[in-house]
Amino acid sequence: MADWDLSDLAQELSDLEVALLLCLVARGHPLLETTNDGIDDVAKELSLICSNKFGLSCAVLDCSSVTSVEDFCNGIAASDSCKGQIQPPGSRAESSSNFSILQGSQEPRNRSRSLIRTELEVVNVVVAKNFNHVDEYIQLQALELIHSKKLMTAKADLNTPEHFLFVPLVARNTETLQPGLNTHFNDHLLISHFHDPKDGYTYLEDGNDWLSDGQSISSVVHKPASKQYAKVPQLLLYKFQREGDAVTMSAEVLRYQQDIIIFLRLSRAVAGGITTKSNNYFLRFSKFLAALHGLDYLTPSIAALAAKKVFRHRIIIAKPEDDRSLQYGSDLEAVSQVLRNVGPEEILESVLALEAPL
Repeated sequence: MADWDLSDLAQELSDLEVALLLCLVARGHPLLETTNDGIDDVAKELSLICSNKFGLSCAVLDCSSVTSVEDFCNGIAASDSCKGQIQPPGSRAESSSNFSILQGSQEPRNRSRSLIRTELEVVNVVVAKNFNHVDEYIQLQALELIHSKKLMTAKADLNTPEHFLFVPLVARNTETLQPGLNTHFNDHLLISHFHDPKDGYTYLEDGNDWLSDGQSISSVVHKPASKQYAKVPQLLLYKFQREGDAVTMSAEVLRYQQDIIIFLRLSRAVAGGITTKSNNYFLRFSKFLAALHGLDYLTPSIAALAAKKVFRHRIIIAKPEDDRSLQYGSDLEAVSQVLRNVGPEEILESVLALEAPL
């Protein structure tokens, strides 16, 4: 792997590996979607990818509506992450519980307790299954963590490592067509990717006991269990970052990207979500996607591919009653017919149908 060129990665890695690789070098966080019965397997596959392919620590959180802030903080902290404490003499026993104050401890407050602080290192990759089910306050805590690289609690400071990804893993909702996450948190996610269980699992299929309960093994083709996977070295990640930052674009391609953004904002089926941050992500992700294909310049086809990944989870579908044409005499039933069965994919396909520069 150390001798590979960047253009080799797109052909040798799986779709989940490519998604994590691009987010690592672009320093962004992905939203991963799958089917309801595929969440557990995708989470296991991601954990194996982190350890076997990138050499990163990973924590898988099983989130639900009853997940507490303490559960969240304990779940993302590395087991050997205690860096040091500032505490008065004789209070060593008091420091054993880092997050007890989050539960509303009724112990008397005094000066010595306020001096107890613990610094905890967060794992490299956090895979949060069903993160759309947790309380909005926890989503805001995750937003603070990915935005400032630090999360301060009453008794501990959580610090992220150099390579850090927060990966919400949710089941795609075919009714609302939205991931169900907090709007601000959703806007800070670089890309979205849907993994169909039919596409398979590179690492899980190498084991003997990988399938979730209730799944058939009749169609599974097992690879040799002794196969060794080459890790992606950090030097290659740094090289990828440099080449991605160095990608250039012509004025025509830049105009093409701007046209995509304008057409999305003006689409009658889009009620919002195309923010300034998403525009910056669109430009940045396009450049790294070009570098992954071995190019030092951006092409219209790569820009169109990047648009599908960056904007799909952000698009807020408009309601028929909010359509602007109703102000000029349009019929609500006619508008409802036009917007029926329109989702983010259909919107993006219609926008990307505009003529690209040669």
